[in-house]
This record gives sequence, C-alpha cells and structure tokens, in this order.
Amino acid sequence: MRKLSFVLFTIVLTACSLDEHPRDQIPEEEVYTSASTLFNHTVATLYNYIGGSKEGEGLQGTGRCVWDLQTFGSDEALLPTRGTDWYDGGIWQAMYMHSWTPGHEIVNNSWLYLYKVITLCNRSLANLEAHKALAGTSYEVWNAEIRALRAIYYWYLIDLFGDVPLVISSDVSLKDVMRSPRAEVFQFCVDELNDCNQYLSMENSVPEGNYYGRVTMPVAYFVLAKLMLNSAIYTGKTDVNEYYQRCIEYCDFLEFMGFQLEGLMDMNFYVYNQHSKENIFTIPMDKYYFANLNQNLVRSLHYRHADAYGFTGENGTCATLKTIKVFGYNTEEEDTRFAATFYADVLKGPDANPILDRMGQTLKYYPEEVEMDLSGTPYVETAGARMRKYQIDKNSAKGGQLMNNDIVLFRFADVLLMRAEAKLRLGIDGHEDFDRVRQRSGMPVRPYTLENILDERLLELCWEGWRRQDLIRFGQYKSLYDGPDAVDESDGHTALFPIPSDARTLNPQITQNPGY
Repeated sequence: MRKLSFVLFTIVLTACSLDEHPRDQIPEEEVYTSASTLFNHTVATLYNYIGGSKEGEGLQGTGRCVWDLQTFGSDEALLPTRGTDWYDGGIWQAMYMHSWTPGHEIVNNSWLYLYKVITLCNRSLANLEAHKALAGTSYEVWNAEIRALRAIYYWYLIDLFGDVPLVISSDVSLKDVMRSPRAEVFQFCVDELNDCNQYLSMENSVPEGNYYGRVTMPVAYFVLAKLMLNSAIYTGKTDVNEYYQRCIEYCDFLEFMGFQLEGLMDMNFYVYNQHSKENIFTIPMDKYYFANLNQNLVRSLHYRHADAYGFTGENGTCATLKTIKVFGYNTEEEDTRFAATFYADVLKGPDANPILDRMGQTLKYYPEEVEMDLSGTPYVETAGARMRKYQIDKNSAKGGQLMNNDIVLFRFADVLLMRAEAKLRLGIDGHEDFDRVRQRSGMPVRPYTLENILDERLLELCWEGWRRQDLIRFGQYKSLYDGPDAVDESDGHTALFPIPSDARTLNPQITQNPGY
C-alpha cells in the first residue's frame, strides 16, 4: 500500500470554469480548522490536476490535451484517419497539416486547462494568506510550492501561445486583463522559481513518501534549465549566452543532487518506476488510489494487440516516416532504442504466441506504410509503428488506462542533452554528456553537432512531449504535409497556437496571434 503522510490526490474539487464559484463547497470555517486541513485544501488539492481522469485535462496521459499539441503538432507522431476511425471532424489532420484554427478543440482544451490550474493556484494562495496563522512556520514553504507550480503552468502557456494574460491574483478575472508580452511572463517564471527555490524541499519527488509527485527544488531547477535553453524563443533576444550558461548551472545542480542515468532507458518506464534514479518529476499512477489515466499506450495499440493483454485498444497513434527514418528503422544502423520505443512488424502476446488479426492472419504493423489518411488502403488498420515506451502493466484497470507506471514528465537524460546543447551553443566542449546518453543504449559515438543533438533528443525522448519545442528552438518547425492545400508557414506563425475563440469571446481585449 502506498504510504503518504498527507492527503494527496484525494481531495477532488468539482471541475470548474475559470470564473465559477461552486455552491456545493464546504463552508470555509469548516475547511480551515488546522494546519493539516489548510495544507490539504490549498496545496495538496492542486496535485489532482497534474494528471487527468478525462479528455482535455492533465499535462500528459489523457487525449486532446497539452501533450497532444506538443506531439501531434510536431513531426514525431500522427493520428492518421483509418477509414471511419479517427477523422473526428478533421482535428487530427489539422494537427498534422498545421492548419489548426482558433476554434480547434485541443487548442481550446489546453488553454482552459492551464488557466484553470492557475486560477486554482491563485485561490489557494489567497486562502493560505487569509489563514496564515494556521500555517505557522510552514507558510513560506507552502506559499512557495503553490507559486512554483503556477510558474510551471505559465511556462507551458508561453511555450504554446506566446503572449498570454498574466493573472496572479484571485481578485482579477481573465475577463478583465490583456495579454502580457511573452518575454515579461518568461521573466516572471524565472523570478518566481528562483525565489521559491529558497523554500522548496531538496527532496526527490519521484519516490513514494512525503514529497511524492510534488514540486520540489529539483523540479524547479529542471524547468529553469528549460526556460534558459529556450530563452531566445521566449525573449526574442539574439544574444542569450548568459542564459545558456545558467542552463548549464541548473543542470549541474541536478547532477549534484544525485540524479543519474539508469542502466537502461526502459527502466524509467517500468511498472512501479518510483525507484528510478533518473526520473525527476512524474505523475503518480495507481489504479486503487489515483484517478489519473494514461491513455497514450492503448490509444496507439491495434484492437487485437491490446486485447491480447486484456486492454481496450483504440488503434490510432503511430510514428511518422520522419521519426522511423531518424531511428534508422530496418537498416544496419537501426538505433537500439527503436525496439524499446515502438511496436513494429509481427506482434506477439504475453504468451509469446503471434497475435491474430480479425481475419485470422498474423497481426503485423507496417511502419513504412503510414500516411495522413489511410482510408481505402490495405494498411488502414496496421500502418505505423506504435507506442511501446511504457512497460505493459498486466494488472492495469479501465482497459489498460489505469496503470501503475508513473507518467514521466522530466528525467535526467534530458538534463544531459540540455547541458550538451547549451555548451555547444557557447562553443564549449560538452560531448561527454551527449556520449553518455548514446552509450547507455549501446550506440556508437556520433559527431558532436547541433543536428545530431536534435536527432538524439528524438531517439531518447520520443513520446515524452518535447519534439515541438525542440524543433522550434532549432529553427526546423514545419508540417510534414506537402499537398496542394498545405499551409504557408514561411512567416513562422504556426510556431504558436492561436488564442482560442472562446477566450477572445470572454475577453475581446485579448488579441490574436499573427497568421490567424
């Protein structure tokens, strides 16, 4: 049984819109009666929202959410139309073609979700301040944890949308504010995280215990490193060498704190991966205690493939041709991580026997036959290499979505690749970090170049939600679609998603991103 010394993930707030005041909440005087109830209802409750139990919620694990924008909006993966399956009004084709509009469902979901959590953070900060006496000496620590979480959510917002409204008070509504410059919100995130670090615990948040799944100092350092590495994009500055140096320093801190590579990449995604020495921040998963789902694996597997494990497969997501080419699929140079990242070719069940398709033939995936619309092709059900990164939990529930593998958000392999990239951009030799990641997987040394670092990030971090951000930073972000109705991306406008129509209806003062 999981041992937690605080009530985490168990105080479920009613899902609310940004300006809703639920009438069924417990009266305040009955909630805030002690330090423990204050903590539970201001800090612990916020962690119900890192993961999700329904579509559109959570940073990762559910469909039509933030992870989908970062993944299907890149050249890493797609969700092809498979006959009558997965057209869904064209939303997935729009992701592949970069033809999304301000009314796109996933864009709208992500904006609402991110601001909902920010709104809840603001309310928690106000309630914590109002009952400060109950917190005693813990006030600064709890205050810092909430503010750090809010800063992380603002980082996701500027990464996806650019200029965004900066709301840091529960007394201010999104209906009343205009967008703040991206560079200003970037600086807010940096200042908040640096200030909060003096109060955040140095504990690792991955193992079960008091800090399981919480924002601690290592989590803040990781996000600061990401902010520094992407500073040229977020600030618009051309000279960001100072930021690259700070990225290196934050990465150094994380190594000093004891994070290290596991023996194999796969080990970070095992069932019960709370003992990983490499993972830095995860979404806790447990079919008995938490409502968080991981839909991504079953969303990818063929119906019969999933059924062999007792799951409900959705036969959707797969790798693009670009991705399998980078992995060297079906060549003498095939990366060893391909087999740990994808299911391909003939499939076998848990009994090691071949899985049969609906016609009684051996089921096989065809990675090289994938395209945006597979309708009418012989490969409508079987095209594409499928997600394999998380070890199958044979005892999972809800059709395979309630698994015991914690969802990995941040890990140390990424830290090494960030540091290698920052050093190279500064003209410093950082090949050892680059080599360590490759050699862990038994791959030979490659020249230490930016292009190879970009490829290595895909090889190591595929399915982890980083590809879109990486391509933008490397100046290589564009759709793989080259049909006659392809979007003109020469102005770079698709590097930001549009401000959702619903947000602009709520507040007409909020301007739209260029190109939309």
